[in-house]
Amino acid sequence: MRTRIGTRVILGAALVTALTISLMSALALRGHRADLIREKTLSVNQLSETVKSSTHYDMLENRRDSLQRQIVTIGKQKGIEKVRLFNKEGRIMFSSEADEIGRVVDKRNEACTACHAIDRPLEAPPIPERSRIFRAGGDDHRVLGIINPIQNQPSCTTASCHAPGDRILGVLDVTVSLAEADQGIAESRTRMVVLAVLAIGAISGTLWWLSRVLVVRPVQALAAGTRRVAEGDLTTKIPAEADHELGDLARAFNDMTHRLSEAQRQLTQADKLASVGRLAAGVAHEINNPLTGVLTYASFLLKRAEDRPEVKADLEVIVRETKRCREIVKGLLDFARQTPPRRQPTDLNDVARRAVTMVMNRLKLDRVALNLELAPDLPQVQADGNQMQQVLVNLLVNAADAIGADGGSIRLSSYRALVPPYGYAPIRKAACAAGCDLIDPTVRIGGLPAIRVVRLCGGRESVVHLDPVYGRFNHLAAEICPEGAASELHCSRCLMPLTVAGDRCKKCGAETFAIQVPGKGKVEWCPRVGCHWTFWKEMEAEGERPVVELEVEDNGRGIAEQDLRRLFEPFFSTKGTRGTGLGLAVSWGIVEGHDGTIEVQSEPGKGSRFTIRLPMGPAEKPPAAGGEAAPAGAGHAG
Repeated sequence: MRTRIGTRVILGAALVTALTISLMSALALRGHRADLIREKTLSVNQLSETVKSSTHYDMLENRRDSLQRQIVTIGKQKGIEKVRLFNKEGRIMFSSEADEIGRVVDKRNEACTACHAIDRPLEAPPIPERSRIFRAGGDDHRVLGIINPIQNQPSCTTASCHAPGDRILGVLDVTVSLAEADQGIAESRTRMVVLAVLAIGAISGTLWWLSRVLVVRPVQALAAGTRRVAEGDLTTKIPAEADHELGDLARAFNDMTHRLSEAQRQLTQADKLASVGRLAAGVAHEINNPLTGVLTYASFLLKRAEDRPEVKADLEVIVRETKRCREIVKGLLDFARQTPPRRQPTDLNDVARRAVTMVMNRLKLDRVALNLELAPDLPQVQADGNQMQQVLVNLLVNAADAIGADGGSIRLSSYRALVPPYGYAPIRKAACAAGCDLIDPTVRIGGLPAIRVVRLCGGRESVVHLDPVYGRFNHLAAEICPEGAASELHCSRCLMPLTVAGDRCKKCGAETFAIQVPGKGKVEWCPRVGCHWTFWKEMEAEGERPVVELEVEDNGRGIAEQDLRRLFEPFFSTKGTRGTGLGLAVSWGIVEGHDGTIEVQSEPGKGSRFTIRLPMGPAEKPPAAGGEAAPAGAGHAG
């Protein structure tokens, strides 16, 4: 038979509680009973001493009638069973019950052995050895009896009624009823049993409630979430507010489902890309056949139009764009197969002009003004001209779509610049000291795969994705850490601490943590929340880098902040059914393949600006743009 874990916990806890309370109750009751008997014994012994003192002179003067009357009077008091006086032979000389006078008692009964052990009387036996408890009477109630030896006095040893030399003349025996004490003990036992039952019930109820709240419900939520995940629902989230181990388990479960969802999405996108590759491979032949016909006839007509400049210019456009269509098909295949670009010295201004020619008619129809601001002294870069033209056409078309039917303006500019490492240098490889790969391709920040680490803040672990661009702090955290808290960072795979012993933040003094960049040293960060300090010694030593920048800026509707993270993901589109979601993904792949960077800045309602930076290689450094580099070793605080 299947039982719930909560039921088992409650039953086990109730059983342990019942045994513990029962044992404690039994020990407490036993101690209480012993205390009552001890108190009663002392009280009876005091009574015996009082009787002995009150009858002292009667015994000295041998006033038997007066002694008997006192004993009878005392024996009638409430709670006293008998008062008797034995001589040394065990004969009852005086008694509160007259019919017992003259009877001889057995010395080995009624605690007589305390004074006659091996026929040698004790002079002063202790109280426990002079007391006894037995049952008597018709109702068989318990009785406490205590004997008190009567010592021989000097005045008695010379009297004619006593033999000289005897140390013990007799024994005073007082017995009292223990009915009231037993009734009190019974009432205490009843109260203790009732209290024990109530305590067991209260503790069991409390344990039931706590187990329901702290164990059963979280476990049920985890089990239900696990079943939903097993059924394929990777959007499952379970409450994770609890600040204990089950809360940590819930947060780990949510993080796991998030990562599984991202992995599934990446796999789906990979399948889509693979499908695109197969589709491109399948239709490439069919597309190239008509393109070849168009190219052949256009080239033939071009030769025959030498004396017609206007027709010749149009035919040249047809020939050039037909070739570009062929290259686009090949470029899509290259993107799916990760084929590197064919680099050669390229004038990006010419690339920009060709891209503008391709989209100019559409811009005119959409009432979009184009401002072309190309630097006249722009140096050539090693690039694939056709691929870069494809990137610019995608950006121009996207800008026109963002502007809409009401018209607007686009600015396409090019210039040469120097960029410092801080704020621009990407971290494409990251590892911990043990060599674990920390790059997480399922999460992208600014189009680049993020760096995944684990943060320990306030005793709670959470996942943090670091911005993979040196000097940028667009980190993503699963949980918010209080501002100013100095957290601990660990490897997300082996959980090795990333702290750099001895290195301190130059801004707040906190002990830094570092990520290893294979072949390029390490990048250090400050772990204190809100302290934007970072330093990459090796990259700072290289200094500013000469680059060629291309910017496409529009005054359209802009991009929502929540969409910026996913902007360069394959098949992600903000155009709804009008977009395929491949344009920016292909563009990002092309720029990345050129060792360049592409970044976007956007404000909803005001427009967007895409900036492409391609390295120029060794060349004369132009005037700096975008800020000055910090001196090596100084570090940065954002």
